[in-house]
Amino acid sequence: MTSSTELIQQHLIDPEICIRCNTCEATCPIGAITHDDRNYVVDASICNLCMACISPCPTGSIDNWRQVLKVKAYSIAEQLLWDELPTALDEQERVASDENISESLPIGKMEQSTSTITPAQVIQYGSTIPPWSAAHPYINLYGPKAQQKSIKATVSGNVRVTQVGKDYDTHHIVLDFGDQLMPVLEGQSIGIIPPGVDQNGKPHHARMYSIASPRDGERPGYNNLSLTIKRVLEDHQGNPVKGVASNFMCDLKVSDQVEVIGPFGTSFLMPNHANTNIIMICTGTGSAPMRAMTEWRRRLVKQNHDEEGKLMLFFGARTAEELPYFGPLQNLPTDFIDINLAFSRTPNQPKKYVQDLMRERAQDLSKLIPQANTYIYVCGLKDMEHGVMETLKDIINKAGLSWDSIASSLKSEGRLHLETY
Repeated sequence: MTSSTELIQQHLIDPEICIRCNTCEATCPIGAITHDDRNYVVDASICNLCMACISPCPTGSIDNWRQVLKVKAYSIAEQLLWDELPTALDEQERVASDENISESLPIGKMEQSTSTITPAQVIQYGSTIPPWSAAHPYINLYGPKAQQKSIKATVSGNVRVTQVGKDYDTHHIVLDFGDQLMPVLEGQSIGIIPPGVDQNGKPHHARMYSIASPRDGERPGYNNLSLTIKRVLEDHQGNPVKGVASNFMCDLKVSDQVEVIGPFGTSFLMPNHANTNIIMICTGTGSAPMRAMTEWRRRLVKQNHDEEGKLMLFFGARTAEELPYFGPLQNLPTDFIDINLAFSRTPNQPKKYVQDLMRERAQDLSKLIPQANTYIYVCGLKDMEHGVMETLKDIINKAGLSWDSIASSLKSEGRLHLETY
C-alpha cells in the first residue's frame, strides 16, 4: 500500500535540452529509462535514484528532480508528451495531498526495484571520468537553455568515404564556423538540428554526431571541424526508414548552412600526456572519434613531440568497400599505428569481427592493457559492446591476470571508455 502523503524526489529528463543520444538508457543499470520517437523518460516506479546516469549525460538534461507525492508521480505516458518540464503551478498540485487518491495505485514499486537487477545490468565497465591529463572540454555553449540557442555553420566540404551503393553511403562533412566560437576536443560531439518539423508539427530535435577531426580543425589553423555521417535508410530491425538528419546532411552542398548546438561530452577524451598507448575499437561511423585521435597524434609526431606510445586500431565493417576512410587508412605508416581490419561479409571469406582480431592479437593486448599508460576506446553499434567486453575479459584472464581487478582500475582511472548507440 502507498501512503497518499508520501513524498518522493522524482527524476525527470528535460526534453528541451535532451539530444536523444541514448546514453542515459544505455547506462541505467536497472532499466528505469525508456524512450519513444519523441522523448527519453524515467519510470518513477523503477528508478532507485542510483545516479549512474547523471555524469555520462553530455548535456545535463538528465539532472532534474521534482518533489511530488508518490501517488501523483508523473507517469511515463505524461512524460512522453512533454515539450518542456512541468510548470511550478503543476508541481504545487503534485505535492498537494488528495485524500480521495486510492492507496493501491501501482506507482509504489520503488522499494522492490533493486531485486530485478541482472548481472549483465550491474556490470558497467565504461568510465564516466576523463583521462587525468585530458584537456579541459567546453560543453553546452549553444543550446536550448544556453545564452545563444544555436549557431550557423557553413559546409566547406562534403566527400563520400565509402565506395558502394546508396545503402552504405557514408560522408565526410566539413563545417566552417567563421569567427564564431566552437572549441572542441577529440571524442566530443555536436548536435545538428535538421530543418522543418516532425510528424507532430514540432521542430526536429538535434541529432548528435561525433567529431572526426582534431582539436585544431580538419584544416589546421581554421575554425572548422568534420563529421562522419552514414545515410540512414533502415532502422536497427531492417525496416525501411529515411533518417531525417543523416539524409539532410549527406545531401548538403558546399556553402549550405546548418544549425548547430553543443559541444557535448566530458569523458570520452584522449589523454594529453606523452607516450600513452591508445587502443581503439570501432565499427562503421564509430570511427569518427578514432580518426580525430589518430590525426591529432599524427600531427604531434609531425611537430617532433615525444610520442612513443602505441596506437592500435580494430576497425570493423561488412566489406572493405563499406569501411569509411579505407583508402587513407592504407597510407598510414605501420610504425605509427597498428591497424587491424575485420570484414564480416566478404564474398567467399569467413565472417570476421573486431572481437576475432582482438583474440588474434591477444598476446599484444594482454601486455598493453595492464599498463597504467594504456587507454581503451570503444565506439560503434550497441550490439558490439558485450562481445568486445567479453573478449577483453577472456584475453586478460587467459594471460593469468585478474580481469576484475584490471577492469576496476580501467574504470576508476578513466582508461576505458564506451560510446555505443
